Amino acid sequence: MHVLGSTNAKEKPTTFNPSHLYVTTGPSIRVPRIYCPPETNIAVQVIMFDRPHPTRMQYMSLNPISLALGDKPSTAERDGTVPDSVDAEEEREKQRSRKLVEKLKLHTVVRHVPSQKEQALPVILNQVNCAFEMGKLMEKNSGLVGTRAKRSMSMGERVVESATTLWDFFVLGIAYVFWQWLWPVITRAFVIGLVCHRAVAEVVLQFLEWRARPDAAALKDISATAQQVDIRLQQFCYWPIQYTKLRQRKDNWESVTNSHPDYIRFYNSLWLVANDVIIGIALGSYIIDNAHWVAFQINNILSGYTVEGLQRTISWLMDWPAGLKLNNELAAFLGDLFLWVIEHWAACIANLQPYLPSVIYVIGCSSFAGASMPIALFSDLLSVLTVHIYSFYIASARIFNWQLTIIISLFHLFRGKKRNVLRNRIDSCDYDLDQLLLGTILFTVLFFLLPTVIVFYLTFASARMLIISLKATLDTCLAFLNHFPLFALMLRIKDSRRLPGGIQFELCEELDKSSPTPTVISYIHLQSIPLSLRAMFDQYFQLGHRLRKHYLSPSVILCLVTGRFVPPIHRRNLYSMQYSMLPARRAGMAEVWALLTGKKSSGAGSAGGPVVGLGSVGSGILKVPNGFGSGAGRRGHR
Repeated sequence: MHVLGSTNAKEKPTTFNPSHLYVTTGPSIRVPRIYCPPETNIAVQVIMFDRPHPTRMQYMSLNPISLALGDKPSTAERDGTVPDSVDAEEEREKQRSRKLVEKLKLHTVVRHVPSQKEQALPVILNQVNCAFEMGKLMEKNSGLVGTRAKRSMSMGERVVESATTLWDFFVLGIAYVFWQWLWPVITRAFVIGLVCHRAVAEVVLQFLEWRARPDAAALKDISATAQQVDIRLQQFCYWPIQYTKLRQRKDNWESVTNSHPDYIRFYNSLWLVANDVIIGIALGSYIIDNAHWVAFQINNILSGYTVEGLQRTISWLMDWPAGLKLNNELAAFLGDLFLWVIEHWAACIANLQPYLPSVIYVIGCSSFAGASMPIALFSDLLSVLTVHIYSFYIASARIFNWQLTIIISLFHLFRGKKRNVLRNRIDSCDYDLDQLLLGTILFTVLFFLLPTVIVFYLTFASARMLIISLKATLDTCLAFLNHFPLFALMLRIKDSRRLPGGIQFELCEELDKSSPTPTVISYIHLQSIPLSLRAMFDQYFQLGHRLRKHYLSPSVILCLVTGRFVPPIHRRNLYSMQYSMLPARRAGMAEVWALLTGKKSSGAGSAGGPVVGLGSVGSGILKVPNGFGSGAGRRGHR
């Protein structure tokens, strides 16, 4: 307040001067009172705010904080693959939205030009975020203003001081030897070990991402276990980079709004991995101790539902199911064919049954790497043990689709029509009598055989949809273990000012209601809007939107009705949410080595200084950069 004018002046002012305000404060006054008589015809607005506490990671921001890394290309561009229909449709929708926004800008009748105050709002917010530390810094250095120099100590006082501080000198010497000689060796050995592990992880990642051709699927796109290993290794590769970014917060004056999202993402991933390992240890201990019982239960469930239950269902379909009069010969042929395949599959499973307890024991041991590993392994095991149902679905769908296509073609022939493939329309056509007669006979035969094929197709399609639902449940558990915003949700509940979603200005009520004259001073409270739960779980809403567009779209329903193959959603679309906190481009080995071993320069206080490595030892002296008053700086005096 001393910068803008005078506080609690002894003499009451007589005139109002906008360049020199007179403010009255006191213990009983909740807000500062500014002298501004109504005769001046000047309105004064006092904006009040609670200073954000930097050590508690509180700050204000115009834009909502982003929990995901931005500026990411599409999944197809990142993986170097051909985009599927979902990716292509999303890209077209984004381009259409951008074009629509540009057209709206061109057709705007009145274009609001930002005022000088609106343009200065980001700078003002940066100064608000620095207000707490600037106050502490001024309070800390206020004792140095106007103090006189101390007298020099006498010889006796020097001897007493040397005797009392001898132990301190010894401790400082030991600390100097440790930090100057031992600590660099320890950090360099740690960095070398970290880079070696990084090299091994890079080899495994290259193997998981290898594709025979651009449109072929990689191993991580086929196996849930490979996908989980890929996620964990990419997190391991990104953690050192995140750590070095967080260390820069203490060595420069850059705004906290740039580093706080990295802080949340880093500790959220660490917390999720820790919880995953804790749950995995408990789950793995149970599986290892009860491996034979778990294997027995899995064997009973699989044999009861995928072998014996399927055999009973097919036998029921061969004998007029639910009173439907099917074609006995075709039903017997299809039923015997499927039963023969099931018998051979059951024989193969019986040969592998003695090894099932060992497989369950290995899955239990993998739980010590996290609960997500056994879940991914169970998902792959479910896919392998139900591959015969997938084959039955493909075969029955092809037969049904072929028969339906032939019936539609014969129906056009029966009406004297044919399909023009070049013009994509139905044209008239003159057929001979024998062609019409043969087509009518074939149409009648195939039409009466269609219910039998439909019954088998619906049975295996329902079984396939049930298996997809079970795998979707397991994938949902993996998504919660890998991406759930647990740390951000804790911050939101504990202190919502750590997760800003914007700002708002709230006009306070008239504080001095006893004054007979109308007041010309308005008090406005500036406060931060917490990030909404909808924004925190935005990735889950996007995943639900993708699943809905894939499985509930008219094209997919048409494929299901006509017997065409309904492919499951691609794993890169299903797992895109779990890669949202990882960079689009993985840092190379040379970049990681330079990042971890980089030395701090003398100008480390500047925001544009070099990256601080793990093995660097700074002097601890920070310099305030130019332009700090304009909001371009960051606190660093702690």
